[in-house]
Amino acid sequence: MKRLAVPFLVILALVLTACGSSSSPSATSAPAATKAPAATAAAGSAAAQSGSATAPAASAASGSGAPVALTGQPIPIGLAIATTSNVALLGEEEKNGGLLAEKFFNDRGGVNGRPIKVVLQDTGGDEQGAINAYQSLISKDKVVGIVGPTLSQQAFAADPTADKAKVPVIGPSNTAKGIAQIGPFVTRVSAPVAIVAPNAVKQALKLDPNIKKVAVFFAQNDAFSVSETDTFQSTAKDMKLDVTTVQKFQTTDTDFQTQVTNALATKPDLAIVSGLAADGGNLVKQLRELGFKGIIIGGNGLNTANIFPVCKAQCDGILVAQAYSPALKSDINTAFKQVYTDQFKKDPPQFAAQTFTGIQVFVDALKSLDNKSKIANMSIDDLRVALNTEVHAGKYATPLGDISFDQDHDLIQKDFYVAQIKMNPDGVTGTFVFLS
Repeated sequence: MKRLAVPFLVILALVLTACGSSSSPSATSAPAATKAPAATAAAGSAAAQSGSATAPAASAASGSGAPVALTGQPIPIGLAIATTSNVALLGEEEKNGGLLAEKFFNDRGGVNGRPIKVVLQDTGGDEQGAINAYQSLISKDKVVGIVGPTLSQQAFAADPTADKAKVPVIGPSNTAKGIAQIGPFVTRVSAPVAIVAPNAVKQALKLDPNIKKVAVFFAQNDAFSVSETDTFQSTAKDMKLDVTTVQKFQTTDTDFQTQVTNALATKPDLAIVSGLAADGGNLVKQLRELGFKGIIIGGNGLNTANIFPVCKAQCDGILVAQAYSPALKSDINTAFKQVYTDQFKKDPPQFAAQTFTGIQVFVDALKSLDNKSKIANMSIDDLRVALNTEVHAGKYATPLGDISFDQDHDLIQKDFYVAQIKMNPDGVTGTFVFLS
């Protein structure tokens, strides 16, 4: 029995060690010393142009179709988004974009031949969920940076945690006023709502110059929606439109008959809805069912095909301002669109593109930093600080177009669009049609 006990304990220790190594949720990273799939020539060309001027030789080689060997321990990048709760309709698209980015950049050489690993943490739809996700990514998973969270409301609660720990954060969908001012380690690849939202009102007036009266609806318990409705209301007044009513609701509401009835009594020509996908989609549906015939503008929370099953045929005609277009002509966007449509059988939506871009910014900044001073020789604390500086200093060719960051480390982006939802005859599926 004594002779059997020692081998048994050794085997048991090995099994427990192997189990412990897989405790962090992540996408399917290319493991160390394995060969990633070869990229196509077109995709490799995109990769060469997608990052900083100091793109590594490994990335360039992948463009010729040659396999890229990835060595060393994967570099962990946190992805803190809502994959559960009523916010999951938005978080699902961010998850797709983030995990796609992991494979996309690993196929193209990772960070100078070293793979990245996207470590996914679900924030749920509330502030505490985001704080918990951040704490786990920072302390347990030892990520070099975090892309997240889904909501501006969550960002105001959780980003100070990362800022205090000196961990860089890139917001993929945080457009409320004041996000970049949370702290020096916080930035975003989601354009401020004050820049994007007015485009939708201008487009509505192009479609119907006779618009005079506007009814406004917004989710009062969501920081982004509160910020967005302020912009919409200011824009309407600047354009000499009459805001006849402002109706409030909660993101958890499903019955909007009181708000809609009150609004319709003012005989509006235009309705503007600032909310999330589930509540916003239901509000649009009830607007139409109760007889509203005018143009409806949806805020950024309605900027997802996941509202189609919610408002169904009544989604038709909604205008949504966009910070991303699948039609943008660039090498990186062409490559991103190709791999996205290959996997998901549809054009990439804005939230997926922005999350992909957030991962890309970290990857490109890590490449540039590694070319200056080998990151393998840095402590995690020093790497996080140096990476934050490199992120803010860089210029990036992304699916969103060319982006950079200003002196307040907020996003600089020049390309914006407006799309209109066109539902198919089945009343269930549809598309975002980009307007000129």
